Amino acid sequence: MKIIPLQEGNYVVNSEKEFKLISEFPLDSGLKMAIQPFLVITQNDYILIDLGLGFHKNGKPFIHHLLETHNIAPEQVTKVLISHFHKDHIEGIGYFEGDTFIQNFPDATLYMQKRELDFALTQQHPSYDLKILNQIKTFSNVKMLEYDKGKITNEIFYKVSAGHSPFQQVFWIKENNEITFYGADDLPQEIYLKMHVAYKTDFDGKRAMESRKKWEQEAKDGHWKVLLYHDMKKPVLEF
Repeated sequence: MKIIPLQEGNYVVNSEKEFKLISEFPLDSGLKMAIQPFLVITQNDYILIDLGLGFHKNGKPFIHHLLETHNIAPEQVTKVLISHFHKDHIEGIGYFEGDTFIQNFPDATLYMQKRELDFALTQQHPSYDLKILNQIKTFSNVKMLEYDKGKITNEIFYKVSAGHSPFQQVFWIKENNEITFYGADDLPQEIYLKMHVAYKTDFDGKRAMESRKKWEQEAKDGHWKVLLYHDMKKPVLEF
């Protein structure tokens, strides 16, 4: 199994959920975090986990540019796993040209939690880009997951963790004796394992905290690799 962090950069985000590169706005106040989707390559699939911000670089989607720096064409991605619908995890799904929405990964199957999308579409909050989310309902390459846990393939498993958001899901990818785990925003940075805190910004902070404790022990027992979407120093934590 090969893991490639697709590091969009380190950002500062304000209360209006506006993301600015720290390197360009070093004195801005706000939360500081990395934005980094992951590509996991197995013998059977090229699996993209979450999608990052929808920025463009040199006239192409930034996430395409990041893939190509690793000699991977966007068309090679076979599956996209989506944890939840906050815009820093979903905007890389595509972009508008006039009134037409262009998918960044039309050849891949997109796996998302139906209840999380239904919830997101009811929100009037800057964390959500409803214009993009409404487009998802028109996609023909979406597989809606409707259960609390299940199996996508013999290698890919999901579970609704429901900590950071009501129906956020986390993922395990298993191949041979390797296990890679993605906790999304229930476990976005290594420091979350060192500070046992129930964050008030989460939908259910206590549940997220208890999940982290459980995952940490399981990671130690199973020698997991843990993907940290927002960690500015260590994208992959190996146990």
